[in-house]
Amino acid sequence: MRNAAEHYRRAAACRPRAYARIVALDLVAEGELLLAQGGIEQACATWSSALDHMDGVASARARKAVVGIRRDLVRFRTRGLRCAQQLDEYAVELLRN
Repeated sequence: MRNAAEHYRRAAACRPRAYARIVALDLVAEGELLLAQGGIEQACATWSSALDHMDGVASARARKAVVGIRRDLVRFRTRGLRCAQQLDEYAVELLRN
């Protein structure tokens, strides 16, 4: 899994700015792998970067990815983990726009 997360990180870093949706989806996948490895703080940071790239992107896949992030954050939000709460607020705002 660690190699896969690194692959997504490199893929996102190599793509041109014009591919914001693809970069965002790569970062979402990386965040999912980081979470599976037990790195919630790293996952939140990566997902935050993904949401930054999604700003202004109109895509059903991107929207579905944001909903998935929120679902993954539920157990951490309810425990009061600050990074999860902040990221969830950011995701809610992005879904509203």
